[in-house]
Amino acid sequence: MTNTDYAGYLIDLDGTVYRGRDRMPEAKDFIERLQAKQIPFMFLTNNTTKSPAAVIQNLADNHDIHATVDQVYTPSLATARYLLNLNGGTANGKTVYVIGELGLKQALSDAGFRTNEFDPDYVVVGLDYDVTYHKFELATLAIKRGALFIGTNADTNLPNERGLVPGAGSVIAMVERATQQSALYIGKPEKIIMEMALEQFGLTKEQVVMVGDNYNTDIKAGLNAGMDTLLVYTGVSTPEDVAKEALQPTHIINDLTEWDV
Repeated sequence: MTNTDYAGYLIDLDGTVYRGRDRMPEAKDFIERLQAKQIPFMFLTNNTTKSPAAVIQNLADNHDIHATVDQVYTPSLATARYLLNLNGGTANGKTVYVIGELGLKQALSDAGFRTNEFDPDYVVVGLDYDVTYHKFELATLAIKRGALFIGTNADTNLPNERGLVPGAGSVIAMVERATQQSALYIGKPEKIIMEMALEQFGLTKEQVVMVGDNYNTDIKAGLNAGMDTLLVYTGVSTPEDVAKEALQPTHIINDLTEWDV
């Protein structure tokens, strides 16, 4: 399949560029073909556990894929930007309680939001590898006191070398059940992260294609943003799953060797 119409690519990571610790040689080749032709790309991941710098280091050290920090956009960055926008562009003294890993906490701290376990203005919930009942308790009580409930992304599972493991959506679902409230979601498939990523990218939705392995996150994100999409069958979604969907991806391939840039 050949396509040279796109000025830029938004590319998922887990299941598209790597599978946990497992390398995907066709993805490395795909990225290097983009770099050789100087076609802009940005990794648009729903992973909030790592900072962009850590994402780039992981790509380099474990997958021999080399990019720069400004080529990574995460729900952590989008959440921080969303909350800043709510307050006129600054943290404005607002506080936050976070269930999540360093990547999420760092993005919110860098944006100026202080931690508050009792009565924060915002509760932000993402994937947390050490989540405990106490953390759920603090989040639930804070939301019940009136904090705005933000969910980083709705991924129920993540593909890694062991299979499909619980994702952020599974953690958020427990808080939703406990509070009887739905979170305001930021990451894929929501339009919020797509608009912010495009703004960061400096390209319009008509110029860019969204590449990913998960119909329910990557492809729906592109559809929600009015972008073209490229589904690759190397991760979560299967041909049987996708065949049932009323809205189909713009392009479908088995793996990235089938796509010419």
